[in-house]
Amino acid sequence: MGSMAKRINCLKCKHYYVTWDAKFPKGCRAFGFKTNQLPSVAVFRSSGSPCLKFDAKDSPIKPRQNGYYV
Repeated sequence: MGSMAKRINCLKCKHYYVTWDAKFPKGCRAFGFKTNQLPSVAVFRSSGSPCLKFDAKDSPIKPRQNGYYV
């Protein structure tokens, strides 16, 4: 496998989820599959191109004006 031009971090994608399946603990709701590796790696290995369904999560934790997180 060649190096990806831009690595996609599935942990920051809103389609990524953790499954209860011990053999396939990581999943992608956009493509509808479970895998034992990061879904973006599985997509790259099967198609040869980076994941096009990446959609960044909305950050639920935002710092207040004083700099503290609540």
